[in-house]
This record gives sequence, C-alpha cells and structure tokens, in this order.
Amino acid sequence: MLDLKIHGGTVVTPSGVGQFDIGIQDEKIVLVAARNSIIDESQISIDATGKYVLPGGIEPHTHIATRVSEDWAGRPGVMTQSPEAASRAAAHGGVTTYIDFAGGMEGTEEGDQSDKSIMTRLDARRSVFSGHSYTDFAFHFTLAGEVPTRTIEEIGEAVQSGVSSFKIFTTFGSKVPYGHLWAIFEAVGNSGGIMAVHAEDDDMVKYMEAKLIREGRDQGYNLHLAHNNISEDISFRKIIRLSEHTETGIYFVHTTAKEGAYAIADARNKQLPVYGEALHNYLHFTHDHYREPEGTAIHTYPAIKHASDRDGLQEALINGTLSTTATDEYTTYKDIKLSGNTIETVCGGHNGIETRLPVVYTKFVSTGLISIEHFVDITSTNAAKILGMYPQKGAIATGSDADIVLFDPDMNKTITLDELHADSDYSIWEGFECQGYPVTTILRGKVIVDNGELKGSPTDGNWLARKVAPSVLANPEC
Repeated sequence: MLDLKIHGGTVVTPSGVGQFDIGIQDEKIVLVAARNSIIDESQISIDATGKYVLPGGIEPHTHIATRVSEDWAGRPGVMTQSPEAASRAAAHGGVTTYIDFAGGMEGTEEGDQSDKSIMTRLDARRSVFSGHSYTDFAFHFTLAGEVPTRTIEEIGEAVQSGVSSFKIFTTFGSKVPYGHLWAIFEAVGNSGGIMAVHAEDDDMVKYMEAKLIREGRDQGYNLHLAHNNISEDISFRKIIRLSEHTETGIYFVHTTAKEGAYAIADARNKQLPVYGEALHNYLHFTHDHYREPEGTAIHTYPAIKHASDRDGLQEALINGTLSTTATDEYTTYKDIKLSGNTIETVCGGHNGIETRLPVVYTKFVSTGLISIEHFVDITSTNAAKILGMYPQKGAIATGSDADIVLFDPDMNKTITLDELHADSDYSIWEGFECQGYPVTTILRGKVIVDNGELKGSPTDGNWLARKVAPSVLANPEC
C-alpha cells in the first residue's frame, strides 16, 4: 500500500509536463505514471485537479538565527528570526529545503567559534537547527578574513562530510584577501566543492562610502552609489578569472547589476562552470524606491540598482544566464530594519522566504515570459543541481524525495502581512497582487501545509548532506 497518492494534477517532471499521478512510499516517490494508471491503494489520496504539481521549492540563500550587526540594529544582541519561524514561513511558501550558513559571522548559542575546526563549527550550527525546522536544511560554510592554512586544509574533510559549498566575501569586514582566496579556490576545486561568492570591489566600495560621507550624501537612499555597477563588473570578472585559473565552480549570490549578468554570460560562453542567482526583490524594485517613506525596507546588500539593471536581471533569468532565484532571507522586526538610515548602517535583508515562489510565478509565468518548466528550474531544480542535492531534491522522479508543492495557477491573492507566517511586523511585498499561489506543501511524503493550514512539526526537517556532480563543475550545466 502506498503512503500517499497524488492524482489529477499537471505534473512537471525532468522529462516534461504531463497529466501524471504520483505514488509515494517511505518518504520517496516510487511511481510517476499516466493519469489513473496507479491502481495501488493508498493511505492518503490528494486530488490535485486544476493544480500544478511541482518539486518543492529550494531556497539557496538564507540567514536564519544570525547575529545582526550592532551598527545595523542600533543595539547589541539582536538575531534574525529562528529556524522554526523561518521554516514555517518557507513551508507556507512552497519551500521544502533551504540552505543557510555555518562559520563566519553566523550566530550560535556557543558564540564565536572562529578558532575551532570546520567540523566543530558545522556541528554547533547544526545543533541550532536540528529539531527546530519544519523543512529540510543544509549549510554553506563561510570562510572569512585571512583564513588560516589549517582551516583551508580542512575543506576536503568538510566536502566529504556533505558540505559542498563555501561562501566568501570580497568586501565588508569578512573580506578574504586574494592570496588566501587563491588557496581556498584550489582546495575547494580539488575537493569537488563549489564557491558561493559575494563579489564587490572593496576598494571602490570603501572609496565611494568615504566620498559620499565627505559630500554629505551618505543617506540610505544612495546605497546604490556605494555598492555600484562598476564594482560588480570588476569583482565578478576577477573572481571568474581566478576560478578559471583554479578550475573551480562559482555560484554568484545576489547578482544585482546588468554588468554582473554580462560577466556571467561571458564566462558561460567560454563553457566555464559559473552560475548566478537573482533575488526576487532585485527583480521588482529599483533604487528609486529607496526614496519612498521607509523605502530602505526593500534593501538587501549589495544594493538595488537602476531600472535597466532590474530589466537586465529579468532578461538574464529568461535567457538562462542566471540559474536560480533566492531571497537572501534575513528577517528582523521593522524597528531593527529601519534603525539605520545611512549607507553604512541600513540593515540588509527582508522576510522573503515565503513570497519568492508566488512573486516569481506572477512576474514571469503568468505574464508568459517563461514556461512552467523554466519556473521549476529557477525555483528548485537548478539550485538542487548546482549545490549538490539533485536528484534527491528538485525533481519529481522515481527515487527522489517526495518534496512536492501543489500550486494553484488560478488563485488570485494579494500579499498581506496578516497572512504571512514569519516572525516579523512588516513585509516589503504588502499589497503585491499574485496570480498563482502555493496551496499544499509536502515534505518527504508528509503534508506539512494544506490549504494554508500548518500540519507539520518543527521536528520534521532534516539536515541534508550534499555532493556536487562532476558535470556541474565541468561546464555550465544549468
């Protein structure tokens, strides 16, 4: 007997879209068959008529239970929302797996662990999430500053343990110098991992910050002048050149400028394994919105830029230059988010993990800009492939985890704070009109959200070991 059968829906599979039924047993998909051809009895049967049946969304970039800079928060001791709150919001938004961070600046109950081994820090970070997540989760490992040789030598062990991606910054206080970066790239590349890179030119950012302060133009609405287009252009191309030299795969987080997309396109045309991510707020807002009342609520670092950049990012998603959508999830309360109002003190991030799928669907699928298959790629499958979870995650296929979202393309829904599920008192998406919305979320065969009602438990989520396929690291596969 099957544990669960889903029937009547339009299913997006790796081989295409069709009228299939799905059989689930022991947390796995065991059958994907033509409509009405599954004759096995099931304990639970779900009628998905009129719905898309999609792989669960994968959120590749979150900052959960993380210390908020005192400069941003205006006071010490502030953290972003808990794993329980963030994963609850994720589940309501059709997301079944998210990737957060360990190491670096991420907060744990045990405080700063920079002098401890990678594995020790991973274990400490895992303990914060285990038993407190409605959905599955994994970690990028952040390497910050002048990374000690002994830490670089631990990268291979970390990859073998299931941590396949390593995050670095080329700016801010956690900037990694290029000499150390060279060694890190070589270690990660040789171990079969991939680099997740926040790329800005630190010299340019610092120069522009000082210039704007000197000229009395350091208001938060000028963030895009400090974190600017040319900075992204130069930094992306330097990272790509280093990745080419070391034969290392690159995943650029939060591409913000058309120049960044162009750099990625040039690299992919050379068949380099370079991938890019777009945040859904960068696909909608421009720096002009910063000037509105409470306008910096939309801000995520580096900075939201010009209308031409928003349009360029949209086109890059449509044509395949950019591979994924994400949120850079960083949920605080409004008083924290708006505490700082200068280019150095505006708090980054927003509570976006719940809104990504319906916003992206509305902007791209309901308008006819992309197909439903492409939507699945940029919200689930590509992240699974690039970051080492495929085909366990990101696919409706025999043997894959039964992570599934039922998406109603006919549901018209206006996003309101009252109907969101994060621990926050604001949403930058308040009033956004969605054409299409996730209605049921299934994690490894268990219904965790059903028609907006939470059914899961914060003990449902598991940590996920990952391994990037060699093909992803050899060429731009997705």
